Amino acid sequence: MFFIYNAFVFLVSKILNIVALCNPKINLFVKGRTVVFKTLEQKIQSNDPTIWFHAASLGEYEQGLPVMEAVKATYPDHKIVLSFFSPSGYEVRKNNSVADATVYLPLDSAQNAKKFLDLVRPEFVFFIKYEYWPNYLNELKKRHIQTYLISGIFRKNQAFFKWYGGFYRKALDAFTYFFVQNESSKKRLLTLGKTNVAVSGDTRFDRVATLLEKNNTLDFIASFKNNALTIVIGSSWPKDENIWVEYINHCPDNVKFIIAPHNIKKDAIAELKTSIQRKTVLFSEKEGKNLAAYNVLLVDTIGLLTKIYSYADIAYVGGGFGNPGVHNILEPATFGVPVLIGPNYAHFAEAVALVNLGGCKSILNLKELQKVVDDLLLNTAYRSETGHICNTFVTMNKGATAIIMKNIDTTHL
Repeated sequence: MFFIYNAFVFLVSKILNIVALCNPKINLFVKGRTVVFKTLEQKIQSNDPTIWFHAASLGEYEQGLPVMEAVKATYPDHKIVLSFFSPSGYEVRKNNSVADATVYLPLDSAQNAKKFLDLVRPEFVFFIKYEYWPNYLNELKKRHIQTYLISGIFRKNQAFFKWYGGFYRKALDAFTYFFVQNESSKKRLLTLGKTNVAVSGDTRFDRVATLLEKNNTLDFIASFKNNALTIVIGSSWPKDENIWVEYINHCPDNVKFIIAPHNIKKDAIAELKTSIQRKTVLFSEKEGKNLAAYNVLLVDTIGLLTKIYSYADIAYVGGGFGNPGVHNILEPATFGVPVLIGPNYAHFAEAVALVNLGGCKSILNLKELQKVVDDLLLNTAYRSETGHICNTFVTMNKGATAIIMKNIDTTHL
């Protein structure tokens, strides 16, 4: 089976090289991997003790950050190596402050796995949430390197639980311990005979809870808001925006909107701005303007959304009209803000739970949006209570990082 898998990885690598010629994102994916081993040779010395974290993309990085920070604080003499699979993670967080070396993960060939581990020589390895690369896991197992899955989640439709999933089930043997988000994940692993598992919860709760301790001040947002009721629409996609633009265009002047789209390319931003019939200003064009005079602020940059949520009276998190579904609802929730989302959220346990609790509202169309938003805007007590549910939900689910740190085997470090 490894022969077939490795042949497939080889074929994929050749196809990616061709696609990279005309696809900018794939070009980053391919080009970034050409310097991985050189980067590791430069930043990791032969006598450096190391710990390796792997994140698929940006969301998994944010999820694993509390554990990375805890490990770094506990073992300051160890170098942290952080790898990403996706450009959307690496390109945004390649200059992070927690890792000593941040690289793309080379494609999962047997040769790459051996060379990567020869250079990194990790004493501990943490995979965040998912991504189970058979060659890397097989090599880790051969080298008897302690390997942990943190904030893991297992669903019945994954290959591990199918009749044809034996190859992938075997890869799970490399894990020293599984720290999973919920009981259902633990039960599914138990059906595979995996007893080295504990329900630790989701480290994202620890991550977002710390946001309240940070300085979230943005002077330009305060100037724009000018004490008006403000709705923040974060990580929006066109289907989200189509509904919201209709609402915005008919909303009273005393309500302001901040939109931070998922796609910030100039043509997409220009099209969105044109569709809005209210006085609108772009983040990139804000200098020298009286921001308080505008009704809508379009944020055509990245990295500010978390702080912007702290200014929201109501937050909408995009992605819920597409697949796989809604983006991170915990960031606005931690600020005690009522959260609205689209209908596709069933794969996100925190969204399901918060909808059931009443802190998060799922809307299907413009009519539902109007009803929910108008109720929240007009009823201050209702808005406050709904936001309180969100903040309490985050607070009550903290603690995954402490459980993980308490239970990892550190006897040889």
